[in-house]
Amino acid sequence: MDSDGFVAGFDYPMFVVTTVDPRTGSPAGCLVGFTTQTSIEPFRFLVCLSRQNQTYRTAEAATVLAVHVLGRDEDQRELAALFGSETGDEVDKFARCSWQPGPEGVPLLSGAQRHLVGRILERVTLGDHAGFLLEPVEVAVRTEAAPLTFRSLPDMDPGHSAG
Repeated sequence: MDSDGFVAGFDYPMFVVTTVDPRTGSPAGCLVGFTTQTSIEPFRFLVCLSRQNQTYRTAEAATVLAVHVLGRDEDQRELAALFGSETGDEVDKFARCSWQPGPEGVPLLSGAQRHLVGRILERVTLGDHAGFLLEPVEVAVRTEAAPLTFRSLPDMDPGHSAG
């Protein structure tokens, strides 16, 4: 079965998802390519996190996730590389970027063009990822410029393997 061939040429938008452990206040975040809007009314958004990374482990206890849209300019690509090629198991990503606490303490990246903070309504195992269904509690839009996409990412090695 050629599932890789089926998705060849797709150019998904990429997002940085952040969260915070409500027990410790420790932030976590990663680069995410598997997301989708799942409902118009009420608006719902699904974020899929690799079950291999620290962000997933933190999100298991979290009540909210923040989904950040990055642009294609150099500083945005550097932010994507930080959250996509480093692992929170070894590096404090938040010491390397500008952010402020949002609802329930979730980190909001200062450099992001727009963000959605969503309350986690459901968690679902989806293969090697877990889906987090979000209900928006805050949305901020600074620009509607085209988002960073998979094909426009800088070359990087992922912080964790997929499986």
